[in-house]
Amino acid sequence: MLSVADAQHLFVGHLLVDSIQQKLRDLLLVFNRSLPIVKPLGWAPPHGGYAPTVAKTTHSAISDQRNGDIVIYINGEYFSRDEARISVFDSGYLVGDGVWEGIRLHNGVFPFLDRHLDRLFHGLETASIDIGMGHDDVATLLQEVVDRNGMIDGVHVRIMVTRGDKKTPSQHPANLISGPNVVVIAEYKQADPEIRDRGITLFTSSVRRPPSDTLDQRLNVHSKLHEVIALIEATDAGADEALMLDTTGAIATCNATNFFIVSSEELWTSTGDFNLPGITRGAVLEVAREAGIPAHERRFFLDDVYAADEAFVTGTFGGLIPAIEVDGRVIGDGSPGPVTAHLRTLYEKLINRVSSDG
Repeated sequence: MLSVADAQHLFVGHLLVDSIQQKLRDLLLVFNRSLPIVKPLGWAPPHGGYAPTVAKTTHSAISDQRNGDIVIYINGEYFSRDEARISVFDSGYLVGDGVWEGIRLHNGVFPFLDRHLDRLFHGLETASIDIGMGHDDVATLLQEVVDRNGMIDGVHVRIMVTRGDKKTPSQHPANLISGPNVVVIAEYKQADPEIRDRGITLFTSSVRRPPSDTLDQRLNVHSKLHEVIALIEATDAGADEALMLDTTGAIATCNATNFFIVSSEELWTSTGDFNLPGITRGAVLEVAREAGIPAHERRFFLDDVYAADEAFVTGTFGGLIPAIEVDGRVIGDGSPGPVTAHLRTLYEKLINRVSSDG
């Protein structure tokens, strides 16, 4: 039986081991950032806070001239693309006070619409913004917008809700002089197939994803500056997008998509505490488990990523996109992997099935 002194020594020893492990992870991150990043031919340092050219991103879309003629919904009225305006006193413009949601239109149907609306209304309720509409009303509005534009397929719709216009630049709701501003933009947007076939590169940002008591990352809010800064760090380093860690040093997510790795035929993604509860993320976990692929929401670290067999990111717009390189380290053999391809096929079948069911 351990004496009190021995137990105390053992407890202190465990604390020291935990501390050393965390220090090693931090040192690994610092070392990783000190490694030279191989930049594409012709790459030049960014100017004015953005990369001069962006080779590929998860939101790269095929150009569509029809988008020049779309009409945009703003607070009950429709405006042409060139005439759509919001006040400079809008709460979202002033302080990022708003919530939004992105949804696809596939064969005349909004896949997973209930899940998207649940996430939208959860954000609105958390932010105490009363939109004056229910789930069915918003669903009707979204359908009205795409119908007004004559859209059936290959469309991405974004609904944005802010607290409303203020009488003066301020955070305080007491300065409101209007109800919420509601904007719906529907565009023809098909993901660039080259990005899906080739994959993207990631760079680990120094910007951490904060916990829910700071800025809840599970809310789809207008306040995205920390993600933009992370993205700029990544593009400055010659990568396409940013991989972000949580405050413990574990993998959280990417700046605009959710992140997965394949390790020993198992699927890993983060715990969900420091990232948006992605609709595509959830669907991928579902189809993986239905197919008998072990899928885990767990804490893992950069060394796990570097040693992974495959990696990919997910999002409503792009679906599943391979991540072939992280911090200059090639993932697997540097090409989109078989598990990623299999999961993409399963996900696309699910989309088709959901759309057929209406």
